[in-house]
Amino acid sequence: MREALVMRPSTSASDLLPPPTCFSRLPPLRSFVGLRWSAPRFQVRERAAAVVGISSGTPGCSLRLGVPALTVFRSNQRAAVIRNEHAQNVDFPRNYSKREKKPFPIPVLELRRRAKERTKAAQGKPKRPLPPPKNGMLVRRLIPVAYKVYNARILLINNLRKLMKVVPVKGCKYCSEIHVGSVGHPFRTCRGMMSDQRRGEHDWGSTLAEAVFLPVEAYHLEDRLGKRIPHDQRFAVPRIPALVELCIQAGVDLPEYPTKRRRKPIIKIGKSEFVDADEDDLPEPEPDRFKQALLEELRFDEIIAPSSPEETAALAEETLEAWETVRDGALKLMKGYAVRVCGYCPEVHVGPTGHKARNCGACKHQQRNGQHGWQAAVLDDLIPPRYVWHMPESGEELERELKTFYGQAPAVVELCIQGGAEVPEKYKSTMRLDIGIPSSLKEAEMVI
Repeated sequence: MREALVMRPSTSASDLLPPPTCFSRLPPLRSFVGLRWSAPRFQVRERAAAVVGISSGTPGCSLRLGVPALTVFRSNQRAAVIRNEHAQNVDFPRNYSKREKKPFPIPVLELRRRAKERTKAAQGKPKRPLPPPKNGMLVRRLIPVAYKVYNARILLINNLRKLMKVVPVKGCKYCSEIHVGSVGHPFRTCRGMMSDQRRGEHDWGSTLAEAVFLPVEAYHLEDRLGKRIPHDQRFAVPRIPALVELCIQAGVDLPEYPTKRRRKPIIKIGKSEFVDADEDDLPEPEPDRFKQALLEELRFDEIIAPSSPEETAALAEETLEAWETVRDGALKLMKGYAVRVCGYCPEVHVGPTGHKARNCGACKHQQRNGQHGWQAAVLDDLIPPRYVWHMPESGEELERELKTFYGQAPAVVELCIQGGAEVPEKYKSTMRLDIGIPSSLKEAEMVI
């Protein structure tokens, strides 16, 4: 038996099976992209060697396919990679409960780690002079931005009042919710007075431009480095729009709201004590070369509605541009000038430290004796976007059963879009333009 095994010829897999062959005519590889094609929404770049052929020492060849995500293959073995800068559909911004504290923009542990690194890096080194605006001086490069933001805010308010004469905006009589359209939405989301009797349905009526562009107020400081406003003087200090106060501290001069302008940096004495430098030896101040003409809000009798669809579309485009200018400019100013917000209520303070007025009425204010829990503010705290439901392009009214298929957009953006402006790219993700709306409830139940 052993001899029979020895005399038996050895066979290998290469002898039993035919040698592998390499086919050059491969079926085209395709990947489905669930996005509508539009030239400005994607960046297409070439990437060579997407399909790499590796030949082994044995007869035949083996293939290694390097197929990236969202890739469409061409016949010349060069791939066009399609990348989308903005997500197709994202969740709506979260509405925080009144019993929940706002999260810090930067976690506290990260702030402590950065402070330790700064302290460790400053050991054994001479103290550096305070940069503006901490030394009381203005940031020169932000003065034109402040004037631009102030004028864009006035232009935005004037244009909104004009557009609202053509594009109707409805507001609930019992809660703060609004809707851009001739008829209010049918969703039962009202939490106002006697909402249980109306089963959450809204009672729609007319509204003003202040409901679309929310006016967030703050205390006006004559000296942003002065002492904090005590509780006893909370009614003696005027309150103005927080965005206007930010522009004033950044360099905008308004005669009705005077503010202190220093020409020399302050002299630091202690951690929170300083004295102003002597400015008597300085010459007379020269005219400010950054000063610009300021716009004024129109009175209600001066507001004229656009007379044609073309004029309405041009006004909507101008309003949308002013909205983006206000938000982008305010974000630049907030990087140079500190803005605080209460973590429990929407109170905003423009300055390095918050005021001491004990007027917080949010959750657990008794434990804090009405004091605010100040933290760094974000852009949405200073300029709330105020999201509303987006009306479909078909013009059909919203249906209660198809609520999950509708998108949302900021009230200013939705008003401009219905006025004839083009949809901005960064708002398309929450507007859900790429989601098909079912024509009936039966069709909606078939969606997985």
